[in-house]
Amino acid sequence: MATCVLPGGSTLNYRIDFAGAEAPWVVFGNSLMTDLTIWDDQVAALAGRFNMLRYDQRGHGASALPPSTLNFEQLGQDLLAVIDAAAVTRCSYVGLSMGVPTGLAGYAARPHAFARLVLVDGQARSAASGQAFWDERIAFAREQGMGPLAEQTVRRWLRPSRHGLPMADRLGAMIAATPSAGFIACAGVLRSYDLSAVLDRIDVPVRLVAGAEDGIMPATMAAMKDAIAGATFATIEDAGHIPNFERPEAFNVILEQALLAEPEDRP
Repeated sequence: MATCVLPGGSTLNYRIDFAGAEAPWVVFGNSLMTDLTIWDDQVAALAGRFNMLRYDQRGHGASALPPSTLNFEQLGQDLLAVIDAAAVTRCSYVGLSMGVPTGLAGYAARPHAFARLVLVDGQARSAASGQAFWDERIAFAREQGMGPLAEQTVRRWLRPSRHGLPMADRLGAMIAATPSAGFIACAGVLRSYDLSAVLDRIDVPVRLVAGAEDGIMPATMAAMKDAIAGATFATIEDAGHIPNFERPEAFNVILEQALLAEPEDRP
């Protein structure tokens, strides 16, 4: 583990799994209420072939708590700061849920840093119902704490057949360990944002992926695909909001295809 010091003195926790000076870089951005270990199965699958950088977004894992208010411009700058701290000049970026708009914000600020984007179960702008939804979640966390919120979230994110399994226990523990202040600040960012203007400016390969059972997310991401020149989209059956964690074998096949595809392979 290593620490990236941000302007103003705040810190981000990150980890590098190094394969060699000639290996390409992959950078992973985690979702709300998870930490960098959400990518463990992907790191294991890609080990020895890619240099991999994972980090905890603000207020998550071992990263410092954020200020009371945040926006995706700041979270995008955080992504660029940790890339710089690791001396990564160009990378493939893989973002999950909140990691999707984080990556879009980072791309908007420094497009030449990204060779490709893999965007997983996230969206470019908040849904019309987003403010009410996140206001309710924030109020619940303040009143009940992260433990009860973790129980609800596990039931929502994972398919029913996986409830009660060790995977569900691990996810619940990860969510419950998220500082409430970190959750509240980042959930506040998700209430209302719009990075959709970035989509038609993207000129690198983009692969969008969604769990087939993640509500309206597959339809949302299919619409995003249509807004990005040459983008491709895939769903993962029997998976909800975090398919890389819930069905890692199926997800890893899609991820490796995306990482190994050459730009000229785009349709």
